Amino acid sequence: MASAKDALLEKIRAHRARIGIIGLGYVGLPLVLRFGDEGFPVIGFDVDASKVTKLNRGESYIRHIAADRVQALVNKKQFEATSDFERLSEADCIIICVPTPLTVKKDPDLQYIESTGDAIMKTLRAGQIISLESTTYPGTTDEILLEKFRPRGLEVGKDYFLVFSPEREDPGNPKFSTRTIPKVVGGTTPDCLEVGEALYSQVIDKIVTVSSTRAAELVKLLENIYRSVNIALVNELKLLAEKMNIDIWEVIAAASTKPFGFTAFQPGPGLGGHCIPIDPFYLSWKAKEYDFSTRFIHLAGEINSAMPHYIVERVGATLNEVSKSIRGARILILGVAYKKDVDDVRESPALEIMELLQERGAILCYSDPYIPRLHKVRAHDFSHMTSEPLTEETLNNQDLVLITTDHTNINYQWLVENSPKIVDTRNATKGVKIGMEKVVRA
Repeated sequence: MASAKDALLEKIRAHRARIGIIGLGYVGLPLVLRFGDEGFPVIGFDVDASKVTKLNRGESYIRHIAADRVQALVNKKQFEATSDFERLSEADCIIICVPTPLTVKKDPDLQYIESTGDAIMKTLRAGQIISLESTTYPGTTDEILLEKFRPRGLEVGKDYFLVFSPEREDPGNPKFSTRTIPKVVGGTTPDCLEVGEALYSQVIDKIVTVSSTRAAELVKLLENIYRSVNIALVNELKLLAEKMNIDIWEVIAAASTKPFGFTAFQPGPGLGGHCIPIDPFYLSWKAKEYDFSTRFIHLAGEINSAMPHYIVERVGATLNEVSKSIRGARILILGVAYKKDVDDVRESPALEIMELLQERGAILCYSDPYIPRLHKVRAHDFSHMTSEPLTEETLNNQDLVLITTDHTNINYQWLVENSPKIVDTRNATKGVKIGMEKVVRA
C-alpha cells in the first residue's frame, strides 16, 4: 500500500489532486485561475457570500482578472466557490490566503489564520497538504497551525504535510504573473517540503526551496521591509531636497543611470497596499520575544507614517499662496487606490490624507476611474462618497487638485490646463509642457 506522501504526489503530478483555496481575494483568486488553467479541479472558500455568488456566476470582482477566465473554469465544472468550510475534507491540497492585518496597537492580528486553522482541524485527514501563504512572523506555521492540528492525532510529514509559501502577487504589474514569479517554499519536515515543491511546480515556473517554514516566513518580511526602509529613505531625502530647492525626482532619475549598486525607489504621500505598511510590524513584534529592537523598521515606519501629514501641510501652504485656507477649500483627491492602475484601496495613503483634510474643514470629493465607490476601510469611512467624473466642470469647481495616485489613463496636460492649482505627490505631471506654474510637487 502506497504511503500518504506517495499517493498524494501521484495525484498532484497527474493533476488529479483537488485544490482548496481559502480566501478568494487578490492572492487567492489568481491561484484559482493558475491551478484551473493547468487542469486541476479547484474549490474556493470564502466567508463573503457575495464573492461566492459572483464567482459561481463566472464573474470577477477584481479589475485585472478577466471574468471570461473565471467563466471558462465554471463552465468546465473545474471550479466552484463555497462558504461551507466543512467541504475542506474534499480538498487534497489546501492553500490559505487570508488577510493578516494589524490591531489598532500595530500588533499582529492573526484572527483569520486562527479561524482558518480551526476550520481545517475539524476536517483534516491523512493525505492532505496545507500551505500557508498569508504574510506573518517567523514561527506562525509551526506555533499556530501545527499546534492546532495536533489533536487530530495525525503525524506531520507522514500522514499530512504542512508548508509555508509566501504570496508574491503584484496586482496590475504587466511584467509578471502568478506563473512567472518564483515561488519560495519551506516545509515543516523534509517530506513536507518535497510535497510542497511538487505541488507548486505544477503551476509555477521556478520553485525556490528553503530549509524551514520560519526561513520562508522571514523571506517575505525581508522583501517588504527592504522596500519600506528604502521608501522611507527617499521620502526623508525628499523633505531635505525641498528645503534645498532641489528636485528629488531629477536626482533619482540621474542616480538610476548607475548600472550597479543602486536601485531606484520613488517618494510618495505614504505607504499603501496590504504588505509594505503592515508586514514590517510583524517582525518587529516578534523580535521583542528575543529582546531585540528593530530600529530600522521603527524609523522607516515613523517616516512613512508622517508623509500624509507632510502632504496636508503642503496643501495648506499652496492654498495660502492664493489667500485661501484649508477650511472651506474645495479639494479634489485624484486617485484613491494605493497605487496606479489597480482597484485596491487597502491601506491607501489617500484615505489618511482625506481624513486629515476633512478634520481641517476641507470640502472633499474624489475621482478615481478604478474606484467608483468608496467603502469603509478600517478607521476610514468614506462610504458616502462616489467618484466624480473628471470633467472641466468638476475641475472648475475646485480650489485645488491633489494627485495622490498616478493612474496612467489620466491626461495630465489636460488636467493642468483645466485645474486652478495642483499638488502632485507622485511626479505624475513630469511630462507636462505648459502650465507647470500651477503645479506644486510635494
